[in-house]
Amino acid sequence: MYHARPGGRRFRPAVRRLGAGMSLAGALAGGGLLVPVLRWVGELDQRWFALGAYTALCVLLGAVSRPVAAPLVGLGGWLFFDGFAVHRYAAVSLAGHADEVPLLLFAGAALLASLPAALPRRRVRVEVLRLADRPAGEGC
Repeated sequence: MYHARPGGRRFRPAVRRLGAGMSLAGALAGGGLLVPVLRWVGELDQRWFALGAYTALCVLLGAVSRPVAAPLVGLGGWLFFDGFAVHRYAAVSLAGHADEVPLLLFAGAALLASLPAALPRRRVRVEVLRLADRPAGEGC
């Protein structure tokens, strides 16, 4: 399926965004694949590198997902970040504000990346007729 913007001559493929379920599956699969990569690099601990890698994963998934799926993408990224980078050996725990900040960061990054897809593609162009511009004697 292709579409063209009003006034444009180029046809572009219509981009379909991932739903909430597929976005969560992508976040879980991507988070699972990112764990051995971070271990191989030597950055699988609670440092800025692991936090940045999971934030980048959420941004990439948010760019191809609908805005409704942003909390699930953030949750999927947080599960693997908290389970393997913060608490070793897949021990997930929500211990106050320290664990809420990465969760909100991941969900916010996915939401900000998905917002341009929510903007309307077409603008309605309206022409305003002014009565002062009409010549005298022409209808009401």
